[in-house]
Amino acid sequence: MIKMKAVVTRGLNEYAVEEVTLDPPKAGEVLVKILATGVCHSDLSVINGTIPVAFPMVLGHEGAGVVEELGEGVTKFAVGDHVVLSFVPNCGDCYHCIRSEPYLCLASKPDGKMMDGTARVHVGDEDINVMQCLGNMAEYAVVPDICLAKIDKEHDMKAAALVGCGVTTGVGAALKTAEVKPGSTVAVFGAGGVGLSIIQGARIAGAAKIIAVDLSDEKLAKAIELGATDGVNAGGDPVNEIMQMTGGIGVDYGFEAIGIPAVVDQAQRATRRGGTTTVVGVGKLSEKLELNALMFPLTGKTFKGSMYGSAEFRVDFPKYLELYKQGKLDLDGMVTQVYSIDEAVQAFEDLEAGKNARGVIVY
Repeated sequence: MIKMKAVVTRGLNEYAVEEVTLDPPKAGEVLVKILATGVCHSDLSVINGTIPVAFPMVLGHEGAGVVEELGEGVTKFAVGDHVVLSFVPNCGDCYHCIRSEPYLCLASKPDGKMMDGTARVHVGDEDINVMQCLGNMAEYAVVPDICLAKIDKEHDMKAAALVGCGVTTGVGAALKTAEVKPGSTVAVFGAGGVGLSIIQGARIAGAAKIIAVDLSDEKLAKAIELGATDGVNAGGDPVNEIMQMTGGIGVDYGFEAIGIPAVVDQAQRATRRGGTTTVVGVGKLSEKLELNALMFPLTGKTFKGSMYGSAEFRVDFPKYLELYKQGKLDLDGMVTQVYSIDEAVQAFEDLEAGKNARGVIVY
């Protein structure tokens, strides 16, 4: 049993760094020493109730580390391997996995338990759930081996951690879900970590015009640094501005990376007839998206949801890190602040205030 620090949420808007204990890995599980954890908006969505969970819960679903111990039957990994953790498993056997849709794997456990329905993290006699079988906003994590991808040891762990969620979600939304074509026009609503990754994915795909939309001029500047050709402040009339920039046609591909229904509507209105609007942002369970019943079929648009950037993570994690190695995917530029685990509360305050493209906790 390991004693360690972890970031635990015990109720809505209630979270802190706590001392917890961690059991050894059971069959099919791996003990990972966490080296870096991204501070992702989905963690904040758990804290504020946008994503409903069973409290108490260890936060963290975007991380990278080193394998320290193997549970019974684990053969695909060895002690010392560098790994990125995936918050969606790839069981390889379910309906979706055998149809090359592992990002929809039915083995996913949103209830906070491990695959066998039990807990590995405790405070005294109290069981603590973990976010998406991971709970990697902690010094160590026990995770199912079907949630791990091995990577080269040369990669910076801060960059590797980002690939575990935000980068894969965004880059994949552009390259795999929407399949952005060379020479096309793109608008991305929201220039946070995921939005910036969509912008980079569109740049890698060869889009000719990439329009970033956000309320923050600082985020728009970062978006242009990472590949956007234009920035539009959402405080005005962004749809009208985009129409003016595209000769009244609209963009080939519209993306929403925030999770606000009104912004989704802006993204689809900024998308041309016959174009594709992809919704990446996660909204509240109580909210709904609306499409005009007359105009939607008549405009011939495609409306898509993007889950985890349509990732096949064991293939895509190493692929995106290879793009990083080649200088085609800027991950270092996305890390705007590094924290210790004891500074986790500050990291979330900064996230909520929109101060970072991506904050990363380094252990």
